[in-house]
Amino acid sequence: MLRNVKDLRGYAIRATDGEIGRVDDLYFDDEGWAVRYFVVDTAHWLPGRKVLISPLAIGHPDWMSRLLPASITKAQVEHSPDIDTKKPVSRQHEAAHLRYYGYPYYWGGGGGWGLGAYPGGLMPESWIDDSQAGATSATQTPDDVHLRSCTAVIGHHVLATDGEIGHVEDLLVDEQTWAIRYLIVDTSNWWGGHRVLVSPQWIRTASWSDATIAVDVTRQAVRDAPPYDAAAQLDRQQEQGMFEHYGRPGYWAQPASREAAAPPAK
Repeated sequence: MLRNVKDLRGYAIRATDGEIGRVDDLYFDDEGWAVRYFVVDTAHWLPGRKVLISPLAIGHPDWMSRLLPASITKAQVEHSPDIDTKKPVSRQHEAAHLRYYGYPYYWGGGGGWGLGAYPGGLMPESWIDDSQAGATSATQTPDDVHLRSCTAVIGHHVLATDGEIGHVEDLLVDEQTWAIRYLIVDTSNWWGGHRVLVSPQWIRTASWSDATIAVDVTRQAVRDAPPYDAAAQLDRQQEQGMFEHYGRPGYWAQPASREAAAPPAK
């Protein structure tokens, strides 16, 4: 099932021994287009601090209660590496954070999460050891940054091959893999307020400094695409129809490591 990023804000994160705080934002990586961290505001417990919680720690969500249970303790969170969420989080900061919790580096291996496709399905033997992780991070520079704020990306202009089609209104996230499956694009400035879905697989380039995302589809193809109804649950048949409309294979038919190609970023 797919979840709206805007709706996930405000969800409570509960450790094994009590509540940590509430989701303030979500960080995704611009190479794999998957949510890598929940940015959690701990205002009622650790005033003035926000912490990163990986989906690797999250168990089965309680959607009715808007609760995400985490298999960590409050003490672990309190003593975790301090990361300034107001500044770009480098891959090196991520490495220190993941090592602290004993998690694998998701950017190593052939799956969406290290050597696995699902964060909850990782077994200890699948995790990347220190020698592999070191080899992966050794070529990276101190300012190597791939995390992006979902909140910040909302509002970015979306460009087709022949002109602008609208702006990002929200993002749809897979609740099992935490992959971003679609950008919800509001076309109100071009085509009367219709909402359409755009897959990260179709992104040609993303210029974060210019707040623009260019996709490899035409305006006419977008105009003829099935509109997105936020009030209705998107099912696989509808998804398949949309991908067929654009003449593209669905993400479910591709290996996990190739679901979203890494768009060049400027």
